[in-house]
Amino acid sequence: MLSEGTIIALSTPQGSGAIGVIRLSGLLAIEKAAYFIHTKSKKSWNEIIPNTTFLGDFKVGNQLIDEVLITFFKGPHSYTGEDVVEISCHGSSYIQQKIITSFLGEGILPAQAGEFTLRAYLNKKMDLSQAEAVADIIASENEAAHTIAMQQMRGGFSQNMEELRQQLIQFKALIELELDFSEEEVNFANKDQLSQLLRALHKDINTLKLSFAYGNVIKKGVPVAIAGKPNAGKSSLLNALFKEEKAIVSDIPGTTRDLIEDTLIIEGISFRFIDTAGLRETKDVVEAMGVKKAKDKINQATLLLYLYERTTDFQELSKEVKTLQHDNLNIVLIENKIDQSINGFDTDFNQRLLNTIQEGASVHGMGISTLDEQFLEPLKKHLVKTIQTIGNNSTVIVNNTRHFHALTQALESLEVVMDGIKNDIPGDLLSVELKETIFHIGSITGKIDTDEDILGTIFGQFCIGK
Repeated sequence: MLSEGTIIALSTPQGSGAIGVIRLSGLLAIEKAAYFIHTKSKKSWNEIIPNTTFLGDFKVGNQLIDEVLITFFKGPHSYTGEDVVEISCHGSSYIQQKIITSFLGEGILPAQAGEFTLRAYLNKKMDLSQAEAVADIIASENEAAHTIAMQQMRGGFSQNMEELRQQLIQFKALIELELDFSEEEVNFANKDQLSQLLRALHKDINTLKLSFAYGNVIKKGVPVAIAGKPNAGKSSLLNALFKEEKAIVSDIPGTTRDLIEDTLIIEGISFRFIDTAGLRETKDVVEAMGVKKAKDKINQATLLLYLYERTTDFQELSKEVKTLQHDNLNIVLIENKIDQSINGFDTDFNQRLLNTIQEGASVHGMGISTLDEQFLEPLKKHLVKTIQTIGNNSTVIVNNTRHFHALTQALESLEVVMDGIKNDIPGDLLSVELKETIFHIGSITGKIDTDEDILGTIFGQFCIGK
């Protein structure tokens, strides 16, 4: 996907705006920019200090196209590691296209998606995981996702991976050194110490792998299913959370037949709330389809807000909630309409319910009234706390599916090595498995000969201009 030569692209969104930024990168960037752009100061481009901004006129022949601001960076001190020129022009679509087509007419090539960042990676301005973090920063829509992406782009994750890789390389070197001196029966490694080192490495890699459960939902938004019997107040809760009429509220059971979904940011975390059809047996074909969709969404959810009324039969309620449980689902059992009861929230009933389904699940109980906003704040705080607990306050968070699979494969090959040491497997076989582990760790940051197809997949997801 990498084109040779100098490339150009619009780096700001398409369409009219106050300002548009056009970026060039490559050997001819400065030469071709000087062909079209005349400095207001009358200085030649050779006299201008790199990494500074100056005002100029963009002209095609004698035709003035726009007054522009220019910033140019002399490689390797640039984003891509090459000579880079950035042209800030007025946001007119005509002006932007005129500037770009003028350069294309001079042999400059249109940049492919992600090609500027790909060049930065190939020129060792950043590693592969940092390059991927650039895309995550652009896509981040909340504080938590932005924080994780920034931490990765600044190299925190990369440093962690490199430390693990170096420890594995040293471990492999000891094994291979013993192989070289096998005839002399010289031992360079204490097996107990090596086993201890491997256990520590296994723990570190596994912790990173487990952090994906948090990083992935933060990146994509935490899926929260709102479920319960018809007329339990599911749609009313959705409307109350968003403070607008997202869903139709009616006394007629089965009003909600399709999924209603929207995203709300709470304390920097995006929650995707999904109002589902009331759970019940029904002969209505359309409503039955809605119930099936509801159960499918619950199976994909990280959080389940299950609403019930105090009049609900205990056995029926506990049985239904149990059927909805699945691994990694956090359940909040919510008694709704407590404003209609003299005694308020029935903690005894809720606790009995919790005790019945608690085993093997993360379950919490509370009472609310969708008519009173004060009851919603504890619910919001609980949602945030639950997600933060999943993160387990990890200093490094994995939010990339490719990284997650690489860590999984690294763990599998490392476990083979650990079993091999325990069972006195020959060193040459251990070395092979260690090489596999090192490969999978290195693939995260690109410390291997990375396949072009992999690079194409990764950088093809970027926007053009980045």
